[in-house]
Amino acid sequence: IPFWLIIPLLIKRDSEGKVIFKQERVGLNNKNFLILKFRTMYNNSPKYAHCPTDTADPRITKIGRWLRKTSLDELPQLINVFKGEMSLVGPRPEMPFIVKNYNTIEKKRLLIKPGITGLWQISPYRKSEISHNLEYDFYYIENQGFVLDLVIMILTFFFALRGFTH
Repeated sequence: IPFWLIIPLLIKRDSEGKVIFKQERVGLNNKNFLILKFRTMYNNSPKYAHCPTDTADPRITKIGRWLRKTSLDELPQLINVFKGEMSLVGPRPEMPFIVKNYNTIEKKRLLIKPGITGLWQISPYRKSEISHNLEYDFYYIENQGFVLDLVIMILTFFFALRGFTH
Protein backbone atom coordinates (compact mmCIF):
# COMPACT_ATOMS: atom_id res chain seq x y z
CA ILE A 1 0.00 0.00 0.00
CA PRO A 2 2.79 2.51 0.71
CA PHE A 3 4.02 2.05 -2.87
CA TRP A 4 0.56 2.96 -4.19
CA LEU A 5 0.81 6.25 -2.29
CA ILE A 6 4.46 7.18 -2.83
CA ILE A 7 5.03 6.17 -6.46
CA PRO A 8 2.34 8.46 -7.96
CA LEU A 9 3.85 11.41 -6.07
CA LEU A 10 7.33 10.59 -7.37
CA ILE A 11 6.07 10.25 -10.96
CA LYS A 12 4.21 13.59 -10.80
CA ARG A 13 7.26 15.30 -9.31
CA ASP A 14 9.55 13.87 -12.00
CA SER A 15 7.56 14.67 -15.15
CA GLU A 16 4.23 15.89 -16.52
CA GLY A 17 1.45 13.54 -17.47
CA LYS A 18 -0.77 10.86 -16.05
CA VAL A 19 0.53 8.53 -13.38
CA ILE A 20 -0.99 5.39 -14.89
CA PHE A 21 -0.02 4.33 -18.39
CA LYS A 22 -2.63 2.34 -20.31
CA GLN A 23 -1.84 0.37 -23.42
CA GLU A 24 -3.77 -2.12 -25.50
CA ARG A 25 -2.44 -5.66 -25.21
CA VAL A 26 -3.63 -9.06 -26.37
CA GLY A 27 -4.52 -11.70 -23.80
CA LEU A 28 -6.33 -14.99 -23.43
CA ASN A 29 -8.05 -16.21 -26.59
CA ASN A 30 -6.76 -13.23 -28.60
CA LYS A 31 -8.91 -10.75 -26.62
CA ASN A 32 -7.62 -7.20 -26.30
CA PHE A 33 -7.51 -5.41 -22.95
CA LEU A 34 -5.87 -2.32 -21.46
CA ILE A 35 -2.79 -3.15 -19.44
CA LEU A 36 -2.04 -0.78 -16.57
CA LYS A 37 1.43 0.34 -15.46
CA PHE A 38 2.96 3.21 -13.59
CA ARG A 39 4.23 5.58 -16.28
CA THR A 40 8.00 5.31 -16.73
CA MET A 41 8.44 7.32 -19.95
CA TYR A 42 7.92 10.94 -20.81
CA ASN A 43 4.39 11.84 -21.82
CA ASN A 44 5.32 12.56 -25.46
CA SER A 45 6.92 9.13 -26.05
CA PRO A 46 5.30 7.02 -28.78
CA LYS A 47 2.75 4.73 -27.11
CA TYR A 48 3.23 1.71 -29.38
CA ALA A 49 6.93 1.88 -30.20
CA HIS A 50 9.13 -1.07 -29.31
CA CYS A 51 10.10 -1.24 -25.66
CA PRO A 52 13.37 0.30 -24.55
CA THR A 53 16.21 -2.21 -24.34
CA ASP A 54 18.71 0.16 -22.73
CA THR A 55 18.42 1.98 -19.39
CA ALA A 56 19.92 5.05 -21.06
CA ASP A 57 16.94 5.31 -23.44
CA PRO A 58 16.04 9.03 -23.49
CA ARG A 59 12.30 8.22 -23.38
CA ILE A 60 12.60 6.92 -19.80
CA THR A 61 12.20 9.38 -16.91
CA LYS A 62 14.54 9.47 -13.93
CA ILE A 63 12.00 7.81 -11.61
CA GLY A 64 11.01 5.53 -14.50
CA ARG A 65 14.50 4.01 -14.56
CA TRP A 66 14.16 3.09 -10.91
CA LEU A 67 10.60 1.80 -11.34
CA ARG A 68 11.70 -0.43 -14.23
CA LYS A 69 14.78 -1.65 -12.37
CA THR A 70 12.66 -2.70 -9.37
CA SER A 71 9.68 -3.83 -11.51
CA LEU A 72 7.41 -1.58 -9.41
CA ASP A 73 6.02 -0.12 -12.64
CA GLU A 74 4.11 -3.41 -12.96
CA LEU A 75 2.22 -2.96 -9.67
CA PRO A 76 -1.00 -1.57 -11.27
CA GLN A 77 -1.31 -4.84 -13.20
CA LEU A 78 -2.72 -6.31 -9.99
CA ILE A 79 -5.91 -4.49 -11.08
CA ASN A 80 -5.73 -6.43 -14.37
CA VAL A 81 -5.43 -9.63 -12.30
CA PHE A 82 -8.46 -8.72 -10.16
CA LYS A 83 -10.44 -7.97 -13.35
CA GLY A 84 -9.57 -11.46 -14.67
CA GLU A 85 -7.58 -10.17 -17.66
CA MET A 86 -4.23 -11.40 -16.35
CA SER A 87 -2.78 -13.82 -13.83
CA LEU A 88 0.21 -13.39 -11.55
CA VAL A 89 2.33 -15.82 -13.61
CA GLY A 90 2.17 -16.48 -17.34
CA PRO A 91 3.42 -15.23 -20.69
CA ARG A 92 3.70 -11.45 -20.99
CA PRO A 93 0.88 -9.90 -23.02
CA GLU A 94 2.02 -8.50 -26.36
CA MET A 95 0.92 -5.47 -28.35
CA PRO A 96 -1.66 -6.06 -31.10
CA PHE A 97 0.68 -5.01 -33.94
CA ILE A 98 3.07 -7.81 -32.93
CA VAL A 99 0.37 -10.45 -32.36
CA LYS A 100 -1.09 -9.64 -35.77
CA ASN A 101 2.04 -11.19 -37.30
CA TYR A 102 2.07 -14.33 -35.13
CA ASN A 103 2.29 -17.64 -36.90
CA THR A 104 0.33 -20.71 -35.77
CA ILE A 105 2.97 -21.76 -33.26
CA GLU A 106 3.32 -18.29 -31.71
CA LYS A 107 -0.47 -18.10 -31.22
CA LYS A 108 -0.11 -20.82 -28.55
CA ARG A 109 0.84 -17.97 -26.18
CA LEU A 110 -2.79 -16.84 -26.34
CA LEU A 111 -4.16 -20.11 -24.93
CA ILE A 112 -3.60 -19.05 -21.30
CA LYS A 113 -3.94 -15.79 -19.40
CA PRO A 114 -0.94 -13.52 -19.63
CA GLY A 115 0.94 -12.89 -16.41
CA ILE A 116 2.61 -10.08 -14.55
CA THR A 117 5.72 -12.24 -14.29
CA GLY A 118 6.96 -15.39 -15.96
CA LEU A 119 9.98 -17.42 -16.93
CA TRP A 120 11.13 -14.84 -19.47
CA GLN A 121 11.21 -12.08 -16.83
CA ILE A 122 13.60 -14.07 -14.63
CA SER A 123 15.76 -15.26 -17.52
CA PRO A 124 19.08 -13.77 -18.65
CA TYR A 125 17.30 -12.57 -21.81
CA ARG A 126 14.89 -10.29 -19.93
CA LYS A 127 16.22 -7.16 -21.64
CA SER A 128 15.46 -8.40 -25.16
CA GLU A 129 12.06 -8.28 -26.85
CA ILE A 130 9.46 -10.71 -25.54
CA SER A 131 8.69 -11.88 -29.07
CA HIS A 132 12.32 -13.03 -29.49
CA ASN A 133 12.17 -15.42 -26.55
CA LEU A 134 8.97 -17.39 -26.95
CA GLU A 135 10.56 -20.68 -25.85
CA TYR A 136 10.20 -19.55 -22.22
CA ASP A 137 6.46 -19.06 -22.71
CA PHE A 138 6.06 -22.41 -24.47
CA TYR A 139 7.94 -24.17 -21.68
CA TYR A 140 5.67 -22.50 -19.11
CA ILE A 141 2.48 -23.36 -21.02
CA GLU A 142 3.48 -27.04 -21.21
CA ASN A 143 4.68 -27.29 -17.59
CA GLN A 144 2.52 -24.82 -15.67
CA GLY A 145 1.55 -25.72 -12.15
CA PHE A 146 1.66 -24.57 -8.55
CA VAL A 147 5.33 -25.44 -7.95
CA LEU A 148 6.57 -23.72 -11.12
CA ASP A 149 4.43 -20.65 -10.34
CA LEU A 150 5.81 -20.54 -6.80
CA VAL A 151 9.42 -20.76 -8.01
CA ILE A 152 8.81 -17.99 -10.57
CA MET A 153 7.17 -15.76 -7.92
CA ILE A 154 10.06 -16.28 -5.47
CA LEU A 155 12.69 -15.56 -8.13
CA THR A 156 10.73 -12.49 -9.26
CA PHE A 157 10.79 -11.21 -5.67
CA PHE A 158 14.58 -11.62 -5.54
CA PHE A 159 15.00 -9.89 -8.92
CA ALA A 160 12.92 -6.96 -7.64
CA LEU A 161 14.86 -6.92 -4.36
CA ARG A 162 18.13 -6.84 -6.32
CA GLY A 163 16.79 -3.79 -8.16
CA PHE A 164 16.28 -2.07 -4.81
CA THR A 165 19.75 -2.86 -3.54
CA HIS A 166 21.84 -2.16 -6.68
